[in-house]
Amino acid sequence: MTIDAIDEKILEVLQENARVSISELSKRINLSLSAVSERLKKLEASGIITQYTAILDPVAMDKELSAYMMINVDNSGSITELIKLINQSEEILEAYFVAGDCDYILRIATKNTATLAELVNKVKAVKSVKRTETTILLNKYKQLYSVPPQANKL
Repeated sequence: MTIDAIDEKILEVLQENARVSISELSKRINLSLSAVSERLKKLEASGIITQYTAILDPVAMDKELSAYMMINVDNSGSITELIKLINQSEEILEAYFVAGDCDYILRIATKNTATLAELVNKVKAVKSVKRTETTILLNKYKQLYSVPPQANKL
């Protein structure tokens, strides 16, 4: 599905506040309630809008330390145990299989260096893990939660 300028405006408003009412959205876009509702349904059905969610402040949730962990695995072994650990750990927010110097990158939010060390040790205990490297994040300069909408670019 390609999006037009009206869809782009709808998506921009929703990215600012996904809890905006259809009535308020209709006013801000200058489009009827039924037209906004129909466009939202199409954006959802096409998979452009995948979810509406609340974004929690990690510090307020007692997760003051953010880190990335790069993992190299032994290609001859199974990664099933690693994937299980990744899926069971609430401290691992994202996990990616990547091309480059490492095989996997994990984004972690945890309480402190002690809890990070516990997680690092759990990962290192997995048989297929050859090596890990962990980088602690000090300052955040930019964080987007989604790609920006751009009409006629899809």
